[in-house]
Amino acid sequence: MSRFDCLIIGGGPAGLAAGIYLSRFRRTALVVDAGESRAALIPKSRNLAGFPDGINGKELLSRMRTQAEKYGTTIKAGRVTNICREGDRFGVEADGERITARTVLLASGVIDGKLPVLDLEQAIKLEFVRYCPICDGYEARDLRIAVIGQGGGALEEALFIRTYSDDVTLLSLGRRLGLDASQQERVKNAHIKAVDEEVTKIEIQPPRIVVATGNSNSLLVFDTLYSSLGSKARNALVRPLGVSLFEDNCIEVDSHMKTNIEGLYAGGDVIKGVDQISTALGSSAIATTAIHNYLRKIEDRSPGTS
Repeated sequence: MSRFDCLIIGGGPAGLAAGIYLSRFRRTALVVDAGESRAALIPKSRNLAGFPDGINGKELLSRMRTQAEKYGTTIKAGRVTNICREGDRFGVEADGERITARTVLLASGVIDGKLPVLDLEQAIKLEFVRYCPICDGYEARDLRIAVIGQGGGALEEALFIRTYSDDVTLLSLGRRLGLDASQQERVKNAHIKAVDEEVTKIEIQPPRIVVATGNSNSLLVFDTLYSSLGSKARNALVRPLGVSLFEDNCIEVDSHMKTNIEGLYAGGDVIKGVDQISTALGSSAIATTAIHNYLRKIEDRSPGTS
């Protein structure tokens, strides 16, 4: 059985940053990485401070892993399958291995809504499909942009993207757009095109993306498409512990990234926020400092605790 000061679930930017901080606090930290970080799909992040020419997502993760391991973080490829509270520790199972940890940091991220595009990963790599206008709206400026989603959420994203292009079209997937009269008026005033027909097919045909809509399979051509299909927080592991969640299923934390469960913290996209690498790094810095101080208090009360 392996024992650690902190188990970090997730090997994305939040999890790896946590490993760096905790190891530099001289804490024993284990990162269990299922290899599903959305950051790995980023062709190039250009809004992350310190990289004026941008950096590929896989390259960023590789550098962060190297940095974490340099200071002593243990990184294990695998998947945590169960967490339970065992006295003053957490008992954890990961790929058949039994692990105990005094604290847990959940940095498991989110799962994006499924977009029916053949070879989606390649489409993202070539920047035909995008997920984050905060990250790369600047690079999509003046392009023919489609935004696909439903209701007010898709509308707000289209309005945001309108900052970057005069040619923005709002599309629906699986059902009609579902905009009320006031929302339709906002679309009109912003000079956004709205196609209130179901998308039936999306194909990448470089150098363009082609979308078929309606029963007639009318074809629309764009340079890039933003998915506004939402995301789902990966919280299944900690729900049985009774962790508090927001209505959107993000983990509820306090200003120190602590949940309502003693010793359980969360950071990155799994908590409520704007889902940026920069905010993931910040939340990990806050969480790990709180974890270190929490452990110090325990040790002050119980000398020799390990």
